[in-house]
Amino acid sequence: MIQEAASPQSEIQRQGAPIIFLVDDDPSFLRALSRRLRAADYRVETFGSAEEFLTRRRSDAAGCAVLDLQMPGPGGLELQEALVQAEEPLPVVFLTAHGDISSSVHAMKRGAVDFLTKPVRGDELLDAVQRALARGSAARESQRQKREWGARYESLTPREREVFALVVRGLLNKQISDVLGTSERTVKAHRGQVMHKMGVQSPAELGRAVEWLGEIFEAASARPTRSE
Repeated sequence: MIQEAASPQSEIQRQGAPIIFLVDDDPSFLRALSRRLRAADYRVETFGSAEEFLTRRRSDAAGCAVLDLQMPGPGGLELQEALVQAEEPLPVVFLTAHGDISSSVHAMKRGAVDFLTKPVRGDELLDAVQRALARGSAARESQRQKREWGARYESLTPREREVFALVVRGLLNKQISDVLGTSERTVKAHRGQVMHKMGVQSPAELGRAVEWLGEIFEAASARPTRSE
């Protein structure tokens, strides 16, 4: 990995800023691109190959990857596939002198933010990077909310999960008590606990939680039993 010296003050200013990961087998191009992005106050890490990038120490910092298409060993498309499968996927911008329609279509179908050709204008690159970071930020927030909803759902008892499932189906307390074979008063108490633990005020908000929970909710909300 190529690292360029930076003043202590500039490094302090960049702490917490997104990281732009540049992957290209041309050292001079990496240096030029790195300077351009550092001048825009981004933190930059550069790599000469896909293998070098994949063996880096993992970071929780937000960022995006700017990839060359053709490199010795795994190319940009192969690296993109690995990034798509990662637990915290990085948005990708392709930058290459050897692009073709087939590669471009494949990259965009797999979620690439842009497919730029060398030489690239500075403003064009910065615009693509900004869009990639915005997409990455939205994805990270979505993942955070899913984890939060998942943790709240896990805090529910089995009976509360049954009540949850019936509430989002639109059933009233009396109907839920008939389904579960319990008293309406007990259902009301369970329902109150569900709303409290999930941090919502209405069945509509509970329904939106289901959208975040997705497959977790579908797998856990099997047909309720009649046991207390």
